[in-house]
Amino acid sequence: MADIDPSPTIDGNYPIDPPIVELPIDTHDRGFYDGFSREVTIPSKIIVSLIILWAIFFPVNALETLDAANNSIISIFSGWYVYLVAALVVVCVALALLPQSGRLRIGAPDEAPEFSRFSWFAMLFGAGIGIGMLTFSTGEPLAHFANNPDIIRGEVEALSAEAVRSAYLYTFLHWGFGAWCTYALVGLGIGYVSHRRGLPLTIRSSLAPLFGKVMSGPMGHVVDIVAVVATILGVAYTLGFGVEQFVAGLYRIGFGDWLMTAKSDGSGLAASSIGIVMALAVLVGASTVSALSGVGRGIKWLSNINMGLSFGLLALFATVGSGLFALELLWTGTLDYVLTLPQQTLSLFTSDGSEMGDELVAWQLGWSVSYWAWWIAFAPFVGMFIARISRGRTIREYVLGVALVPSLMCFIWMALAGGTAIDLELTGAAGGSILEASMADQLYATLAVMLSEGTMLIVSGLVVILLMTYLITSADSAILIVNTINGAGDDEGSRRYHIVFWGIALAFVVGSMLILGGIEAIRITMIIGALPFSVVVALMGVSICKAVIFDLIRKRHGVPTTAEACENWDGKVSVAE
Repeated sequence: MADIDPSPTIDGNYPIDPPIVELPIDTHDRGFYDGFSREVTIPSKIIVSLIILWAIFFPVNALETLDAANNSIISIFSGWYVYLVAALVVVCVALALLPQSGRLRIGAPDEAPEFSRFSWFAMLFGAGIGIGMLTFSTGEPLAHFANNPDIIRGEVEALSAEAVRSAYLYTFLHWGFGAWCTYALVGLGIGYVSHRRGLPLTIRSSLAPLFGKVMSGPMGHVVDIVAVVATILGVAYTLGFGVEQFVAGLYRIGFGDWLMTAKSDGSGLAASSIGIVMALAVLVGASTVSALSGVGRGIKWLSNINMGLSFGLLALFATVGSGLFALELLWTGTLDYVLTLPQQTLSLFTSDGSEMGDELVAWQLGWSVSYWAWWIAFAPFVGMFIARISRGRTIREYVLGVALVPSLMCFIWMALAGGTAIDLELTGAAGGSILEASMADQLYATLAVMLSEGTMLIVSGLVVILLMTYLITSADSAILIVNTINGAGDDEGSRRYHIVFWGIALAFVVGSMLILGGIEAIRITMIIGALPFSVVVALMGVSICKAVIFDLIRKRHGVPTTAEACENWDGKVSVAE
C-alpha cells in the first residue's frame, strides 16, 4: 500500500514500537476461585454484601446517609458529569467520521462480524434500553409535559399543546447520543484492545494503551473492582424500574390486590414488599439460569423474542394509538434535538438566588445530571456486553450502529407511546387518568384508555411478558459481564457458583433498596457508584484516542497493530506502547 513505509530508521529501529499484546492478570489455579482474580472478586463481593447488609439491618442510618450524599454529590459534581458526557460524544463522532480511524476494525483486518446485523441490533436494544423504554416511553414525555425548563421560565404553559415540543426536546436529550456515545466509547475502549490486540476482555485492558503493563497490578485491580460495583448498582437501578412496572402489570391483569400497597403520602399505589420479593425471585432466578447457558444461546434467543414483541407493540401504538401525532413529534423532536444538541449538551444551570434559578438547577440535577450518572454507572455493563458482541466491525460501523440506531429506536418508542398518552390527555379522552398514574403504571393506563377492557388485558399481558424477557436479558447479561471481569476477561470454565452468587446479590440489592426507600434509594446509591467509574470513563476516552492514533502511525511505518501480526513479525518488538 502506498501509505506504508516498512523501512526501519538509520539505526535499524522502527520509529514506533508495536502495541502491548499481553496483559497478564493473576488468577487462582485451584479451589472455589479457580480461574478468578481473587484480588478483584473478593473485594467486589465484600463491598456489594456490605451495601446489602447496611440497607437491611441499618435502614434508618442508610436512608439518612443516602439523603446527605444525594444533596452533596449530585450538586458538587454536576458540572463534571455534564462536560464529561459532552466530551464522550465529541470523541465518538470524531473516531467514526475521520476516514483513517473509521476504517480500523475491532479485530483482525479481514475478520467478519460474529453476529448478523439483526441479532446485533436486537442484543443492543435488549440489554441497553429495553426496560427503560417500557417505563419511560410514557413516563418521561408526560413528566416533561408537566414541567421542564421552558415551563419553569414561563415560556410555555404546563400541560398545554405548546408544552409538547419542549417536552420531547428534553426527552430526546436524555435518551439520545449522550447515553449511547457513553456506551459506545466504553465498549470501543474494551473491544478494540481485546479483539485487536488479544488483551483480556475486561475494563482494565482499556487503559493499557495509556498506562501499559501497570494495569496488570493493583491499579488494574482497583479499576475492575470499581467497574463491578458500578455495574451492580447501575443495573440494580434499571431493574428497580422494571420490577415496579412488572408488579404493576400483574396487578392490572388481575393477579391480586396483594401485589400493591398504598403509598405513605397517599398519592397512589406502589409495589408491595411481598410483590417485589416474588417478582425478584422469579425474574432473577430465570436470569441466572439463562446466564448459565451463555451469550450465544440464552441472551441471543431472548433478545430476538424481545425485538419481535417490541415491534408488535410499536405497531399497535402506530395503528390504534395517535400514529400521525407521533410522526409529527418524531420529526419536530428529532430536528429540535439535532439543531440544539451542542447547546443542550453543554448547558449547566446555576442558581442566581431567584426562585426560577433554583427550580432550573433542581430540574437539571433531578433529570439530566441523574441521567448522565445513570448512563455512566450502566456503561461497564452495556459497554462490556457491546464489546463482546461487536468483534469484526469497523469503528465507523460500530459507533454509528451503537449511537444512531438505538437512539432512533428510543425516539420512535417515545414518540409513539408517549405521544399517544399525551394526545389522550390533550383531547380529554383520558380525563387525567394517565397523568395521575405512577410512572410504573402509566403505560398500562394508556392502554386502558386506548383499548377495550378485554383487549387491554391481552395487550397488558403481552407487555408483562415483554418486560419479563427484558428483565431476564438485562440481569442475565449483567451477571455474565461481572463474572467476566472477575475472571480476568475469561467467560469460560466452571463459574456456576459465582453466577448464582451474583444473581442473588443483584436481587438483594434491588429488593432491599426498593423496600428501604423505593426507586429513589437505588438512584442515590447508583449515583455514588457512578462517580469513581466516571474517572475511569474519562481515562478510557484518552486511552482509545491514543490507541487509534498510534495504530495509524504504525500502519504508516509498516509496524504491526494486531496480536496475530505481532506474533508473525520479525522486526524489533517491544512490549511498551
